[in-house]
Amino acid sequence: MHIEFRHLRTIKAIHDAGGLARAADILNITQSALSHQIKGIEDQAGVELFVRRSKPLKLSPAGLRLLRAAERILPEVEALQDEFSGIRKGHVGRMHIAIECHACFEWLFPVLERFRKGWGEVDVDIRPGLAFDALPALVKEEVDVVVSSDPENLDGITFVPLFEYRPVFVASSQHPLAAKPFIDAEDFRGETLITYPVERARLDIFNQLLTPAKVEPAAIRQVELTAVILLLVASNRGVSVLPDWVVREVKYSSDYITRPLTANPITRRLYAAVRTIDLEKGYVGDLIQFAGEEARRLQSV
Repeated sequence: MHIEFRHLRTIKAIHDAGGLARAADILNITQSALSHQIKGIEDQAGVELFVRRSKPLKLSPAGLRLLRAAERILPEVEALQDEFSGIRKGHVGRMHIAIECHACFEWLFPVLERFRKGWGEVDVDIRPGLAFDALPALVKEEVDVVVSSDPENLDGITFVPLFEYRPVFVASSQHPLAAKPFIDAEDFRGETLITYPVERARLDIFNQLLTPAKVEPAAIRQVELTAVILLLVASNRGVSVLPDWVVREVKYSSDYITRPLTANPITRRLYAAVRTIDLEKGYVGDLIQFAGEEARRLQSV
C-alpha cells in the first residue's frame, strides 16, 4: 500500500465538502479525476473508503481511519513547510552559544532577553565553553557562536570584535595594596588570589601577567559566583582580578578598591566567533550587535 500526501488531502477534502463536486473544486481538479484518484487509493488499500449509496457521501470505517491519519499528519507537514520557509527567509534558526568567559554569563543574559523579543522563533541555548573544546565544536556545527577572548586562525570562522575591557585588581579598601596606584605581578606573591574555577591558561591574570613574570600567589581559592568573590574580597579574605565591566557596582562602594594592572593597564578584547557563512543571517548579526551594545552600557555605568 502506497499512500501519498495528495491522497490524505483528497480524503479530507471530500469529508469536509460532503461530496465529490465541491471537493473537486477545493482540490482544483475535475470530478472525473477525483473519482479516478479515489478508485486508485481503494485499489491499493484493498478496501472501500466510502459508503457509495449514502448522500451526502460518507466515509467507511476504513475511510475514517485514513481521515484520522490525514488530520494528524497534514498539520505536521504544513508546520514543517512553514518552518523550512522561515529558515530560507532567515526568520527562524538555531543559536547555540558556547562561552569561554566565566564572567560573561551575567553580561549575556540581558542580551538574550532582548534577542528573544526580536527573534522568538530562533532556538537559543547556552553551553559553558570551558567544559569542552568550543571552537572545534563551532567548526563541526555543534554550536553556532563562541564567545572568546582568544582568536584563532580557522578556515570558515570569523572572529567579530565585541568590545574591549581591562582586567582590574579588586581588594578590600582596608588592604595594604589599596595605597598603590597600580598593581604589579610581584604584588601577588604573598596574596590569596580568588578566581573563577577555570584553568589558569584561560584566566587573564595568569596568561597576561603572572605566568610571563613567573610569579605564584601564596594561595589560590576558586569560587563559582562573582557575588561570592566580591563578598570574600570585601571581608579581606583575598584579592581578585575581574573584568572592569563586572566590577561596575563596586566602583561606588567604600568596601572595595579597584586598581589597574601595571602602569600601562592591560587591555583585552572579547570576540564572537561564528561560521563566516552564518554572518548573512539576520539574527546572527543582531545578536552580535546587542552583545556589543550591552557591554558598552555596562562599562559606562
